[in-house]
Amino acid sequence: MALFVDVVNITAKAGDGGNGCVSFHREKYVMAGGPDGGDGGRGGDVIFSATDRMHTLMDFRYHRKFTAGNGEDGMSNRKSGKNGVNVVIEVPPGTVVRDKASGKILLDLYAAGVEKVLQRGGKGGFGNQHFATPTRQAPQFAKPGEKREVMELTLELKSIADVGLVGFPNVGKSTILSVVTAARPKIANYHFTTLQPNLGIVKQDDSSFVLADIPGLVEGASEGVGLGHAFLRHVERTRMLLHVVDISGCEGRDPLEDYDAILKELESYGDLKNRPVIVVANKMDLPGAEENLARLKEKLDGSGIEIYAVSAATRSNFDALMRATVRMLRTCPDAEPFAEEELFDFDLDSQDSGFEIQRSGGSFYLSGASIDHLVASVNFGNEESLNYFHRTLRRMGVIDALREAGAGEGSTVCIGEMEFDFVE
Repeated sequence: MALFVDVVNITAKAGDGGNGCVSFHREKYVMAGGPDGGDGGRGGDVIFSATDRMHTLMDFRYHRKFTAGNGEDGMSNRKSGKNGVNVVIEVPPGTVVRDKASGKILLDLYAAGVEKVLQRGGKGGFGNQHFATPTRQAPQFAKPGEKREVMELTLELKSIADVGLVGFPNVGKSTILSVVTAARPKIANYHFTTLQPNLGIVKQDDSSFVLADIPGLVEGASEGVGLGHAFLRHVERTRMLLHVVDISGCEGRDPLEDYDAILKELESYGDLKNRPVIVVANKMDLPGAEENLARLKEKLDGSGIEIYAVSAATRSNFDALMRATVRMLRTCPDAEPFAEEELFDFDLDSQDSGFEIQRSGGSFYLSGASIDHLVASVNFGNEESLNYFHRTLRRMGVIDALREAGAGEGSTVCIGEMEFDFVE
């Protein structure tokens, strides 16, 4: 049996934007050409694409780092740098992309053909041609490209199926799947034969649906006991459940207690308690089955839950069960994608006012993504560029904020490893 992988951790990074160019037009007989520095290219995006060519996340065991191309720097003669190449990460349908640190759902690739952008590439920086004014005709500075951070992600595969078979190990779920579909799962008379979801297509009359054999649950599965979370995540996508019990009690367990135990685990894991369900009483060909079936019917009397007695070994009564499943599916809503968290907007141009001031003794420490971006764009050896730096700080409200924090004439202001004297 091929190794099944349904949770992996990877890293992904969009491309950095290219830097703007500082250049001046040079041509024969032209003594003082104007600024002609081109803009940097945009960085490549990180894109996830669901494809039915993949069925597990096994490929990510050997390839865990994905990086889009950086934008090229601008060039002279107003030439812009090339944009970076996108990186497309292919995943099987049903894959959920989470932020590793917070666990928030960022993307849900719920069906084949779905393609979503996780992280946009950084914008290219403006060349010095954009900073020329009537009074500043030879700007010696340009803007750097936007940088992108590495994102640590967790990929989870949650099986896509209309109906899920749930129940304790060895109650006959895999055998039922083999009877009603063309799937051929591994079947043996010991617990946890199934260690991965097996899917098959059921064709009944003029209808068809996807049936998943979910690995057997144990008590405490919703709390992670055994392989609980690994199993239960594959039930989340299903529109309805077939709850299989060993009605014969041939392994010494009480089928009614088994029913209650599995129901408790489903109720403890998300909203599975509200999923429509049909109870399948399997192994009716064995001694003791009739007596236990009568007890189960008495227990569920008045609940509205349908019970179908079947025997996977003798292949009896499955037509009635499958027709009931089709009828219930017609009343079930379609599975909806998981709610995605809104991604942080990395567009620094829209958040120029973001900064933080901390005071230590007589020094003031200025930090923030917008401040770092501004510092990277300044040529501190050029007076015009320094004037631009000071005007931008004033426009952002930094000067007023420093004054309110207690800074006065001659106070030390630190940005990164650089120190400045505060000037009113």
